[in-house]
Amino acid sequence: MGLTAMAHASGISYDVLAWTSEWYLREPTLRAGNAVIVDYHHGLPMSQRFGSGTLSSSDGQRFPMRGKSLTARHLSRYFVDEGISTYTHVSDQHSTYGTKIIVATDREAHYVLDEILGNATDLPITEHAVDTGGVTLVNFALFDLVGLTLSPRIRNLGRIVPYRLGPRRDYLADYPHAGPLLTAIADDELIVAEWDNMLRLAASFKYGHTTASLLVGKLSASSRQNRLAAALKEWGAVRRTIFACRYLSDETYRRKIGRQLNKGESMHALRRDLHFAGLGKMTRHHHEQQTEQAWCLTVVTNAIICWMTEYLGLAVDARSAAGQPIDDAVLADISPAHSEPVHFFGSIPIDVDKELAQLDATGYRPLRNPST
Repeated sequence: MGLTAMAHASGISYDVLAWTSEWYLREPTLRAGNAVIVDYHHGLPMSQRFGSGTLSSSDGQRFPMRGKSLTARHLSRYFVDEGISTYTHVSDQHSTYGTKIIVATDREAHYVLDEILGNATDLPITEHAVDTGGVTLVNFALFDLVGLTLSPRIRNLGRIVPYRLGPRRDYLADYPHAGPLLTAIADDELIVAEWDNMLRLAASFKYGHTTASLLVGKLSASSRQNRLAAALKEWGAVRRTIFACRYLSDETYRRKIGRQLNKGESMHALRRDLHFAGLGKMTRHHHEQQTEQAWCLTVVTNAIICWMTEYLGLAVDARSAAGQPIDDAVLADISPAHSEPVHFFGSIPIDVDKELAQLDATGYRPLRNPST
């Protein structure tokens, strides 16, 4: 909305807002503030019913651009003029721990690892879900090399080519049903020869010596003459085959991936509702400013998720105390990404003394009682 409009709407002077914006609304402080909210949310009992915090997903969300920007692109499927993408990482507890501004025409798969390896929260992420746009053979290989599991939902999974690591006759003898499907053979000699280099590359990502997105794109586009890239793709093909076997044989695993990706979509809807100022358009023209705007949106989104989770937990405890417990399997499917209690538009007068008088001894507002 801009500082002038915010000063008029909030009653806080322009000078105070300008000073706060100058000193605190930048990426390092916004990341730190967001980490505090995510860590607090992770410790709530209700959050543990949503998930353990070990699974996450990522997806891009596109916003139209107001004016011109070096990062904006024409994409007629999504924008009337130009727009950009925000690539966000969401945990199975519905909290967003990573946000990155990317060019809307860039492939999202290049940015999947960045925020996971740069995760500064208490979330113990070990597995990550993406849709088809986040999948490459290089990603399958790198996830395995850094000790993580890539669990995508791949469109037209039946069209991928399964790989084996030995002679066809051995696989036909050991696996009479699956053996005939393994039509391609991986170059295990190349994998062994480049294994140490692959580990060095993975270590450079994992310990922050370089960003994954910088090299994943180059490796994915490299030709067969690049032995390291070729070895990564061979190992990625093996890991993709193992994933496909698990995905097709385990219904629980498929449901877990689909449920996590749906959580990310629900967060998109909440962010879209929150980002109503300026007709939902990105208003900053430089990448650094766009990143700050995206992180502000992430902080506000996580604040709402944290609020909703806190009071959902209180409501569940109140029902349990009244002899009406709710099964944990039901609670796992409840989403705090609803915005019904949030007023997005208009002036909202608040009687601070009256609101404070309603708080109980622990500092919470009274719960709504449908019977009254």
